[in-house]
Amino acid sequence: MTLYFKKLRENAILPERATPYSAGLDLCACLEAPLEIPAGSTVMVPTGLAVQPSDMDTALLVYPRSGLASKFGITLANAVGVVDSDYRGELYVPLHNISAEPFLAEHGMRIAQLVVTPVLFPETKLTEMLDETDRGTNGFGSSGIQ
Repeated sequence: MTLYFKKLRENAILPERATPYSAGLDLCACLEAPLEIPAGSTVMVPTGLAVQPSDMDTALLVYPRSGLASKFGITLANAVGVVDSDYRGELYVPLHNISAEPFLAEHGMRIAQLVVTPVLFPETKLTEMLDETDRGTNGFGSSGIQ
């Protein structure tokens, strides 16, 4: 499989893996000037890139970078972003600052990671009955924590 990236901004940086077996490709901020993310705020950070996967039965998942989250309190506003295989617009990353201090994003900073995953496209049907299971309708917390 191949990911085809198109630069929408001249200074955009092509995503790369930090190591040969990193699950994600690092997405970098594409900025003309440093961008402040105030404490408790969310800012949409551009990457300057659009992408097209060669296989349409995939989704591109955008995850936070663990170092930014654990060291600076910078995570994604939507926990995990989903980029559909037919989306051709610019990739933006909604960075959220959960710390008590402002954070400065700079051009070229690795701000998120892009992971490709297969997607199933099931048929949907309305039904009056679902199979019975031992769990049944027991929901949140019903299986305990131990």
